[in-house]
Amino acid sequence: MISVIILTLNEAADLPGCLASVTWSDDVHVFDSFSADTTVAVAEGLGARVTRRRFDGYASHRNAALALPDLRHPWVLFLDADERVPQELAVECARAVRDAASDVGAFRMRRRDFFMGRWLKHAQLSPYFVRLQRRGRTRYEREVNEVVKVDGRIVDLTQPFDHFPFSKGIGCWVERHNRYSTMEARCVVQSRAATSFSLKAALFAPDFNGRRVHQKALFYNLPFRPALKLIYMLFVRGAILDGRPGCVYSLLQAMYEWLIVLKTEEIARVPAVVGKPSDLRAPIPAAPSLAQGEERMAK
Repeated sequence: MISVIILTLNEAADLPGCLASVTWSDDVHVFDSFSADTTVAVAEGLGARVTRRRFDGYASHRNAALALPDLRHPWVLFLDADERVPQELAVECARAVRDAASDVGAFRMRRRDFFMGRWLKHAQLSPYFVRLQRRGRTRYEREVNEVVKVDGRIVDLTQPFDHFPFSKGIGCWVERHNRYSTMEARCVVQSRAATSFSLKAALFAPDFNGRRVHQKALFYNLPFRPALKLIYMLFVRGAILDGRPGCVYSLLQAMYEWLIVLKTEEIARVPAVVGKPSDLRAPIPAAPSLAQGEERMAK
């Protein structure tokens, strides 16, 4: 009843654990951005169907995955390789799609982030994510920190999925967020030129994703953003209650925000210092591709 799509780029280390957590699905797809490691071999060896597509932005990439022609089921669950689906959530997902009313377009679920062996219960900024979607009823927008637009109701599930963002070490997290900060800075510059934010919508918009867009726009116009984010995470969200992992994670997030600030200023001065979103992924080897940069490797 549910197809699973796992997005990958050089995820040979994390992918086996992710695939092991979705053995309940008979339709698992690995949507790969031409990994340079053994990701594809690992995926095929564990029975997943593989599609390779050159990355051109997070929203575009997810929309392309949703358009895969050989998805077997009307519902799709999106995962990253460093995420896991506990058995309790798998059972709830199956029950949810079986009983879903026709006006339900997607299900939202909680995510538990882990760092230094501890669940970041208070430090986590966005605990809910729309991941289980009815095909043809969702579309992604924004090329980094993408937002999903849903045609229909969004229903919350009770069981969480687990996320291990530091599974490859802090160095990998820093490298990844260095790339994210460049993409985020580009989006900030573009959005400032094209749109304005609404304080009312940021606080009271009924749609979570719509509210988040305005909150981000508001946040990006605040002075002293990195310091404000650190204070907010530690003392408003209560990350200090997560002990040393929560404090370290809050500092890393403030550092990430500071990179966005610096790169936004740099791009505003010299727009040519960054390229397209597809230029900001880790280097990948040249590889043949089919139309629109896709390559099927089905088993």
